[in-house]
Amino acid sequence: MLHTTTPPGQKRAAFRAGLASGKLLRFPGAFSPLSAMLIARHGFEGVYVSGAVIAADLGLPDIGLTTLAEVAGRAQQIARVTDLPALVDADTGFGEPMNVARTVQVLEDAGVAGLHIEDQVNPKRCGHLDGKDVVDLDVAVRRIAAAVAARRDPLFVIAARTDAAAVYGLDDAIERAKAYADAGADLIFPEALGDEAGFERFRAAIDAPILANMTEFGKSKLLDARTLENLGVNVVIYPVTLLRLAMGAAEAGLAEIDARGTQEGLLDRMQHRRDLYDLLDYEAYNAFDTGIYNFEL
Repeated sequence: MLHTTTPPGQKRAAFRAGLASGKLLRFPGAFSPLSAMLIARHGFEGVYVSGAVIAADLGLPDIGLTTLAEVAGRAQQIARVTDLPALVDADTGFGEPMNVARTVQVLEDAGVAGLHIEDQVNPKRCGHLDGKDVVDLDVAVRRIAAAVAARRDPLFVIAARTDAAAVYGLDDAIERAKAYADAGADLIFPEALGDEAGFERFRAAIDAPILANMTEFGKSKLLDARTLENLGVNVVIYPVTLLRLAMGAAEAGLAEIDARGTQEGLLDRMQHRRDLYDLLDYEAYNAFDTGIYNFEL
């Protein structure tokens, strides 16, 4: 009720234990605190907070227009409602090394379990769009080193994302990943790898946990969880899946209301009021100190 009872340190410890377990951790993307609660109810191992989703929710394209305050605010709202560890997309760290350092500490304060910093030119763009570019290796390493140096909680997970595979090829991405791991990154995120062969080569070359991005309509083949686990992937994110499902259903529903003049035919596609109340745990709120205020369901 009201918020998670699991402190951030325990969530971070659980994330690190999962990374060391050899099992695949599944982190669907939450587009809201309510959707994060649903992810937890369905038994997933973590929650992902996507920069693309935050941007879209604000009516913006994913081209580096969001601010640290906007991302931290949404991340804190999501971390507050779930006992699961949350991993946050921190783009390029919202600037150069000093900005990256502040980003780490602000997101630590938000209660999340970790973040990832990428090596794109600032401002960045969606990792599955053409025309992106990456900074020089020494600049990218300084970003990761700054993140590691700024971290106050040693359990806080710092992931390094490289977008180099789609720009300069897989060999360059592997070289960068090794340098980021040497700089202290706990988790490596190779963006936009095409298929099993790419992950297989990457896994063989990198002595650190790795993350796979299974986003729809992008450059990567959608691999199932068993395949990813067999390839040695440690974390998989589904960053925009829930938002796309929700927006697809909303678009279809609005079209039907416009055409028919009523939502009557949509009821069997809706989450029922009782299920929403159950997810929100209305009963616990109702039972909490009835001397202050009470209501009937």
